[in-house]
Amino acid sequence: MAVPSFKRKHRSSSDGHSLPFTSPRTPSPSPMAWRGLTRRGFRYLILAMLAAIGVLTYTYTHRHRLPPLYENVRAEEQRLSHYKEYQHQSIKYFFAANHAHSSGWGNIMQDLIMMGLLAHATNRSFVFDDYVWNPDGSLYTDYNGKLIPSRIPLSALLSGPMVGGSMPPGDDTPRSVSKDFFHHVCPNPTVIQVPDVNTDQMRFNDDAAYVFEKWVEKINSVEDPCLMLDPSNNQVFEFWIFGNKERMLTIWPYLVNSPVATHWGWSPLIHDAYRKNRHLFQPTKSGLFAGFFFPEKENMTAPIPGLLAIHIRRGDFKDHCQNLAQWSANWNAFNSFPEFHDKFDPPPDDGSGETSQKNIDLYVQRCYPSIEQIVDKVRQVRMGATENLRYLYIMTNGAIPWVEELKATLALDMDWEHVGSSRDLKLTWEQKFVAQALDMYVAQRAQVLIGNGWSSLTSNVVMLRMIHGFEADTNRFW
Repeated sequence: MAVPSFKRKHRSSSDGHSLPFTSPRTPSPSPMAWRGLTRRGFRYLILAMLAAIGVLTYTYTHRHRLPPLYENVRAEEQRLSHYKEYQHQSIKYFFAANHAHSSGWGNIMQDLIMMGLLAHATNRSFVFDDYVWNPDGSLYTDYNGKLIPSRIPLSALLSGPMVGGSMPPGDDTPRSVSKDFFHHVCPNPTVIQVPDVNTDQMRFNDDAAYVFEKWVEKINSVEDPCLMLDPSNNQVFEFWIFGNKERMLTIWPYLVNSPVATHWGWSPLIHDAYRKNRHLFQPTKSGLFAGFFFPEKENMTAPIPGLLAIHIRRGDFKDHCQNLAQWSANWNAFNSFPEFHDKFDPPPDDGSGETSQKNIDLYVQRCYPSIEQIVDKVRQVRMGATENLRYLYIMTNGAIPWVEELKATLALDMDWEHVGSSRDLKLTWEQKFVAQALDMYVAQRAQVLIGNGWSSLTSNVVMLRMIHGFEADTNRFW
């Protein structure tokens, strides 16, 4: 920025000749005045440069800031209150070192629940590990051109028995411990090879309850208190069983009474994010700061009055939904309870990778609905609901312009007191990378949910809602 220069301005007379803008009688500025202007201009220059540096620094650090490593959360996991006692007791442990990784949180959570269920059923301490996106030992991973943490400590997402919290009264199952603690007290554990137990019949045909009972039998036959599954093996319950309602729903009697599910809890980080964004889920009308002040105490598992939450997948789901059609895939099992209002029966294809355009269109409508189809479904569900639904929250990974168009269209179609979305959340840097858990927590408490039948995120939420006593007809699907 140059020091301001001053040019004498002219104006035209009525006959077109130029006349001096200032009167000839106006005295010229003194040398002192010019020096004063120069000093002021220099000060402005310095201030402008400092401001520009500040803006550039903020922009650069915001765009190039490294993802969080959650050091404080990880440190807390290494000093849980029961560790000192467990070092001097004969505690039995179960570590599924072959746990799911490199997948979205919904898929990870499915495997986590089943392994926690096995540990509890065999009266062993569940050994928890990180949510691992990339197991290569790196700190960060490039994901679609953006850096994300390669690993996130599980306590950044969860609280309760799964990450070392107390068991409910009367339950003497040992509390969970971290992987690091397990390796400290169990330097030479017994290692089970999953293929030694899982036959092909168990992998592809037997129901989940049968597989579960076989594994309980196997684990109980091991005397060594230190037990680990080989980390190079496939998971005990592989991903395709979660999409088979006939096989997977047989596990429900075990799950519905287990503290793994009944005492499932979200982390303090998630609860803090909820409190900071609560005005998006249950706004108030009165006062200058309407929507930002709520009662200090809130039942953090009770339904959120008047809230309809809808889960809309975008991004990679466009191709994924067509792929589901080509293989005649059914909904996830926990989205397929027989008492649910919305159901899906795959069309009579052979599931060989080929299908008709008609079938693809059917899948896309239920899996990747258009704005018009979303608006129609929301209207239908709201008009048929027994609850007074006044607030709408959109859980989505959609692009911001698309989400804004959807919000505007929904607001025009029906009168809502508030329409918000995942894109409206105000999150800390640490919360940003676990935001999917916040969406799940809100959906878990919504009075009514419309979800995606093929989504593991939706099915995990529906599972928690059913366990916590939500009526079956409050769980709806596109």
